[in-house]
Amino acid sequence: MLPKRKEFFDLLAAHCERVEAGASAMLRLVSSMGVSKQDVASLVEEINMNEASSDKIKADMIELLHKAFVTPLNRDQVYQLTLDIDRIMNCIQDVAMAVSDYNITESTRASHELAAMAVEACSRLTRAMAALNKDSHSPETMSLCEEIERIEEKSVAVMYQAIKALYDAEGDDAAALRAYRLQELYALQEKVFRASKKTAQSLEEILLETA
Repeated sequence: MLPKRKEFFDLLAAHCERVEAGASAMLRLVSSMGVSKQDVASLVEEINMNEASSDKIKADMIELLHKAFVTPLNRDQVYQLTLDIDRIMNCIQDVAMAVSDYNITESTRASHELAAMAVEACSRLTRAMAALNKDSHSPETMSLCEEIERIEEKSVAVMYQAIKALYDAEGDDAAALRAYRLQELYALQEKVFRASKKTAQSLEEILLETA
C-alpha cells in the first residue's frame, strides 16, 4: 500500500484539532463550575465525545501505519507522535472526570488560568502540526514547539503557587477537603501541559532528524 503523504498529515492535523476542541471545552467547563450544573454535565459529555473521536483517529493512524509500505516520516516516530497527541486528550478527559467525580463546584482563578493556558498550548500544537507538512515552515513548527514548552514551564509555577495558597490558609475539615479537591484538579490540569510538552519534543525530534 502506498498511501499519499497527505493522508498521514491529515490524520495528525485532525488529531490535534480534536485535542484543541477538548481543551476549549475544558476552559468552558472550568468557567461553568459553580454557575451551571447543566452546563458542566454537558461539557463533560462534550469532552468525552472529543476523546472518543480522538481514539478513532488514533486507531485509523495505527491501521494506516500497519498497511503502509512507505511512510513520509519515520514509522516509529509517527506512532509515538500519535500516542503523545492521544495522551493530551486523555489528560483533558481526566480533568473533566475529576470535576464530575469530585463534585467540584468552584472555579478558582488558578484553575481558569491553567485552562486558558491549555487552550494556548493546544492551539499552538495544531498550528505546528499544520506546518509540519510544509518543509519551508519547519522553523515555524520549531518555534511553536518552543512556545508550548514555555507555557508548560509557566503552568508549573501557577500550579505550585495555587497549591501553596490552599494550604497557607488555615481552616476546618471542610476547608481541608476543599484544598484536597482543588489540589487534585490543579495537578490533573498540569498533566495536560506535560503531555503537550512531550508532544512538542517529539515534533522537534522529527524536525531535527529530517533537517
